[in-house]
Amino acid sequence: MIKSIGTDLVEISRIKELDIKRFAERILSSEELEIFNDITDDNRRHTFIAGRFAAKEALFKCFKQGDKTANYKDFIILNDSHGAPYVSSRFIEGLTCHITITHTNEHAIAFVVLENL
Repeated sequence: MIKSIGTDLVEISRIKELDIKRFAERILSSEELEIFNDITDDNRRHTFIAGRFAAKEALFKCFKQGDKTANYKDFIILNDSHGAPYVSSRFIEGLTCHITITHTNEHAIAFVVLENL
């Protein structure tokens, strides 16, 4: 049974205006930051951050921000061997989390569905 859904859209141009390294350190887990630091192309770095930010905002919307103890680094978004994103977090224990992230040159969007087991 679906518990909640969340979605978020990020304008990549707004990400480009930020101090990208500082923003990455603020929202990415150590595992995500390692992946980010290995990306050499600036455009790819911006789309990566925009996608992760959209995904984490979508996750917060799933929880309706009711739990103020969660922060961006509490949601670790990695990719499986096929490139599909998945979430690791103590906040989703006992739930199934479906997540998708996509982007164009201008936008990144993420959609999350949480289901009770």
